Amino acid sequence: MGMFPFVVIEGLDGSGKTTLRKGLFRLFDSLYGVTPLSVLTTNFLAPEVAADLVDGKYAPTEANRDRYLRALRADKKATVERLIAPSLPLRPVVADRWLLSELAFFQVKHGQDPQDTYAGLADAIDLVPDLTLILDAATGTTMRRAASRSAGDSVRDDWDVDHVQTSVRATYQAITADPTSFPKIGPTVTIDANQPRADVLANAWTALIERGLTPDLEGSIR
Repeated sequence: MGMFPFVVIEGLDGSGKTTLRKGLFRLFDSLYGVTPLSVLTTNFLAPEVAADLVDGKYAPTEANRDRYLRALRADKKATVERLIAPSLPLRPVVADRWLLSELAFFQVKHGQDPQDTYAGLADAIDLVPDLTLILDAATGTTMRRAASRSAGDSVRDDWDVDHVQTSVRATYQAITADPTSFPKIGPTVTIDANQPRADVLANAWTALIERGLTPDLEGSIR
């Protein structure tokens, strides 16, 4: 039996990543009897850098920028080795954000060129996603959706603001327009997140089928 796919879902806060992930879970489970593993952009599997991960994500400064980048590098390496790679022979892996989001974060919060951030992370990530699905919608739409979610850190004053989210979206678009410079992002498909949820899921599933990333009826990968 071949390997199951490693799929990444990217997009602004409020673009529908969680809804799409749940939809993919249901399709893989109901059609093939296999439940995907979900991983996050940060998984805290390198405990020695946990404090740097928290500081760098929630209180980014010039002083902690390089420590945060090193911490992300260690965490992603551990995530690939301990979660993703061991799971793929058994089930799909779906990541809620992965590498593209990190490049955008450093561009927007630190003014660091995505190629410099990529150089600091890519050689620690030995596994390339089979497909990155990018949910795209205008920032006004995604911010309204994000604001309607439950309380917590789902809306951050230093992140979920128009000019920041607009910059993040522009960075996504610039990076995906230059795929040869960022090969470890893997192939990408941009989906209009303004569509009804069912249509977003249908487009994502079609993208998987077209690339041979769904099992056949006997449960093996094409």
